[in-house]
Amino acid sequence: MQNVNSTANIYNFISKNAQKTPHKRAVVVPSGRDKYGHRAYTSLTFKQLNDEINRFARGFNKIGIKKGTKAVVMITPSLEFYITFFALSKLGAIMVMIDPGIGLKSLKQCIAEAEPEAFIGITKAHIARVLFRWSPQTIKINVTLGSKLFWGGHRFYDLRDSDNSEFPTENMHPDEMSALMFTSGSTGISKGVVYTQGVLTNQVEYIRELYNLGSDDVDLATFPLFGLFDVSLGMTAVIPDMDATKPGKANPAYLVEAIEDNGITSIFGSPALVDNLSRYGEENKIKLPSVRNVISCGAPARNDILQRFSNMLNEGVKIHTPYGATEALPVASIDSITILNETAAETDSGKGTCVGFPDKHVQVKIVKITDEPIEEWSDSYLVEKGTIGEIIAKGPIVTKEYFKRPQNTKLAKIKQGDQIWHRMGDVGHFDDKGRLWFCGRKSHRVETEQGPMFTIPCERIFNQHPKVFRTALVGVGEKGKQVPVICVELEKSISDIDAKLIFKELAELGAKYEHTVSIKNFLIHQGFPVDIRHNAKIGRELLAEWAAETLRGRI
Repeated sequence: MQNVNSTANIYNFISKNAQKTPHKRAVVVPSGRDKYGHRAYTSLTFKQLNDEINRFARGFNKIGIKKGTKAVVMITPSLEFYITFFALSKLGAIMVMIDPGIGLKSLKQCIAEAEPEAFIGITKAHIARVLFRWSPQTIKINVTLGSKLFWGGHRFYDLRDSDNSEFPTENMHPDEMSALMFTSGSTGISKGVVYTQGVLTNQVEYIRELYNLGSDDVDLATFPLFGLFDVSLGMTAVIPDMDATKPGKANPAYLVEAIEDNGITSIFGSPALVDNLSRYGEENKIKLPSVRNVISCGAPARNDILQRFSNMLNEGVKIHTPYGATEALPVASIDSITILNETAAETDSGKGTCVGFPDKHVQVKIVKITDEPIEEWSDSYLVEKGTIGEIIAKGPIVTKEYFKRPQNTKLAKIKQGDQIWHRMGDVGHFDDKGRLWFCGRKSHRVETEQGPMFTIPCERIFNQHPKVFRTALVGVGEKGKQVPVICVELEKSISDIDAKLIFKELAELGAKYEHTVSIKNFLIHQGFPVDIRHNAKIGRELLAEWAAETLRGRI
């Protein structure tokens, strides 16, 4: 398959789909219930979606949104979200997306860094914009979905032009900026990842190829941004009744209802959502015969979750886990059948989590661990095969920079001629078959006097305890002399807690393996802090602070 060149615009996928399958539903959203109590839905076909994109592209253009305009978009998953994204892309404008879970202070900083000229959002977002003074110097165009109060600007629906004919599309160079993605990340302040039209367009093609997705599929789009890939691929995106910022708390009955009502063939969800849905399915003996593809993204799903969810699906249906980051996706991928039949035993013994073979369009290497910049590529940075080091990736889906953050770009990128390697910030290794194994975040390693300890290989040993939901390895003390501590979150069903007995049993588990034998300190935590986007990535920095305070004077 050829990489995108000459011109690119992700909107072009919608235009082609509107011509190819005009009457197929593109986006489906819940719309209350009918008089019989059944879930009602409203939808747009690909032709209707394309018509609305043209109407709003015209309307946006009339109020000054054009090529290069940076527009913050704060819209909940809806028909309007899809219309807005592709209308902005059609115009060559730059969509600024900010993870809502980063907190108000960080949110303000991200918006200030982006220097947007436009703000398109729901009423609540505009109230926050005014109250917290989000970039009043640069934001000159305001568009409100819902009640427009004292801030002026335009009502979204007033910008719907009467003319739905084809509005000229900005066919852009693949290296031109298409979107700025500020995510919660795993460490530190949120950084704006520069998405070019070429990166977005290549992502669509590679995801299509990797998971064999197409116009016959109907996807349960539990993560809004992946829904954009759905419609680009010619799939139907069904938005369930849930808070997309809290996937782990989605009502599983509503998810099953959406799956059965719409004949869902594909599910995209975080491990927290898959875990929740699989527990509900097991309790209620639910099967999902229409589903033939599942993608679980955000963090590796535990083996027991994969097995439990697999029991809800037809035999042979795979749960895919792509590996990557906002800066580079997909880098590699593995499926549940391979995990459960081939790699689970090695994971259980502390080898790490296998994330599969690198995508054929992406090069992946392992380099020596350092927290310093690597400005120019050299083979001297490579580790010996099988050694744990930092994972780096290069390819057409790898972003090249952070917006207005040269120091962060310098730390995360390695130049090799005119090409760029992205330092994933993860540690891992390759096995003899060429599969990539993930061993945790580089910044989460615990530096003891005996050497570094890595989160995933250590935590997996203790996660096997029947009363344990999950664990987190943290270090207490100064780097190089840190004491390893295992924070423990128990299963919610455990009420009679004998901490001393649990700690004794955990210590016995750790003593069986060379890489965990030195761990002697355990703490029970009531509920780990996790990222809001996927409810999967553990906030180990916060846990480390808590552990240090709890153990003060004891170690």
